[in-house]
Amino acid sequence: MKKKKDSKPETKEQAPALRSGAQCVIDGLAKAGCDIIFGYPGGTVLDIFNCLYDAPFQFILSRHEQGAVHMADGYARATGKPGCCLVTSGPGATNTITGLATANMDGIPLVCITGQVALHLIGTDAFQEADVMGITRSVTKHNFLVRDVNELPEIIAKAFYIATTGKPGPVLIDIPKNIQRATTTLPTIAPESVSMRAYKPDVKVAKSDIEKLAELINKAERPLLYAGGGAINGEASELIRELAHKANIPVCTTMMALGAFPENDPLSLGMVGMHGTAAANYAVDKSDLLISAGARFDDRVTGKIDQFASKAITVHIDIDRSAIGKNVETHFGIHGYLKPVLKAVIPQVKPSKHDAWVKQIKEWKSKFPLGYPQPEGVLMPQSVIKMIDTLSKGKAIIATDVGQNQMWATQYFTYTQPRHWISSGGLGTMGFGLPAAIGAQFGREKELVVCIAGDGGIQMNFQELVVAVEHRLPIVVVILNNGYLGMVRQWQELFYTKRYSGVMLSQQGRRPNEDITEQQKYLPDFVKLAEAHGAKAYRVTTDKEVEEALKEAFKRKHTTVIECIVSPEANVFPMIPPGAHVSSMIGHLKN
Repeated sequence: MKKKKDSKPETKEQAPALRSGAQCVIDGLAKAGCDIIFGYPGGTVLDIFNCLYDAPFQFILSRHEQGAVHMADGYARATGKPGCCLVTSGPGATNTITGLATANMDGIPLVCITGQVALHLIGTDAFQEADVMGITRSVTKHNFLVRDVNELPEIIAKAFYIATTGKPGPVLIDIPKNIQRATTTLPTIAPESVSMRAYKPDVKVAKSDIEKLAELINKAERPLLYAGGGAINGEASELIRELAHKANIPVCTTMMALGAFPENDPLSLGMVGMHGTAAANYAVDKSDLLISAGARFDDRVTGKIDQFASKAITVHIDIDRSAIGKNVETHFGIHGYLKPVLKAVIPQVKPSKHDAWVKQIKEWKSKFPLGYPQPEGVLMPQSVIKMIDTLSKGKAIIATDVGQNQMWATQYFTYTQPRHWISSGGLGTMGFGLPAAIGAQFGREKELVVCIAGDGGIQMNFQELVVAVEHRLPIVVVILNNGYLGMVRQWQELFYTKRYSGVMLSQQGRRPNEDITEQQKYLPDFVKLAEAHGAKAYRVTTDKEVEEALKEAFKRKHTTVIECIVSPEANVFPMIPPGAHVSSMIGHLKN
């Protein structure tokens, strides 16, 4: 007789785990690879914060919701990973708008989670209710209002998928309080498993398009690569270098692409546009083939649109179909990811010399170098940037505010690597620099992060300095204090007959303060303000003091603020006046 097989004891199937909506948020963030989230608590997100207590990732408490979004943004720009932030409803959510708009303009991947009043209270003007969906629609790539807890796991996965694919951007998830408390048995979903019928970001580029691009490059006598922020977001820097070197093509970059092509390379022209180098702008004007690699032809680059690159065949490669031909007439548009397009075209491109063109480029670079006045006994802001470059050996991650300080940082620091430049481009957001530097430092813990700001912008989010101090972040904050809202003052000087209106930040010359002491000239006192937040601080007025303070700051492992009292009326040159042709450039000739 055959022996009966041993039968296993019957076991009951385990019931799917019951999870609250709040726990779904934590699990979804973890599944998406979140390792740090910035934010600020409030009543409608207390359930999420209760679960956050045991989360497998770090939470960083900002001191303002705008600061939290900028931190997440800086983290994303420095690492290439999506930034995450969490805030409450009402004013908590509305305080994120500037940060979301900043990220949206520059194509930065963010996921922002906001609390919302319970579903049944929406529309009743409940305490801290706001129409977050309506308010954020124009400043996000997409937004969600969660109406059913069973939808929440998939929505979180979709948010990360949308934020990081196609042209990256911020995605907001508005979660009512009752949804956070409701329960579901549905599992956590990974972003890479998401499939959306109405959103298909993967684009296949036709073989014929690649062949045509290669043909244009091979025939061109004066080709120019014009790299934009998409070169950074698309991780295409190495391929831009390969193409440039194979075909001997000079390269200029937008502000958002600084570091996409090393500026110490002989083929580098530096930044193009209003405050770009003369050589870059002349090259665009004289080129016969302009290849836009992830740039969007914004007005600060194009100036007078109908005369921009008028002698060139314009090629526009972009993952955002709507950008192609939007601002400048495009002769040949390629809709697709930059990296695979370049990878496909490089083998078909012939090695070239373009000797006459490269010689012309060298002449422009030699004839019109960047330069600035250096009066005796006056600290020039440009020399401060050059000192940062020299002492950091060009390896610092630079996070800036907006205005003159931003432009000097583009001109006098040598960018050789991607993701070492972190700045608000499209929106031009003052107050961005410090919190973005904090986010960047969390993302790149072992690297030197320097925040460069003006005395105007630094005051907009100075409260975030305490976050750097409490987490012992070795950020160096350099304040270029010229006593003015510098860029506005420069425009008033050049275009409004020097009628300075609403731009003076210095206390000198103010009638109510004629009896101020020497120390009270510098108000607010950034040294005392920094020390009150727990940071080490210096005030410097000479090149030697700048050097000594920077050397000390770079050695320390704690937050340091260096206030530089610089020339009050130093200007950013060269400059192409707004809406003008390159022939109208001012300040580009040697002094």
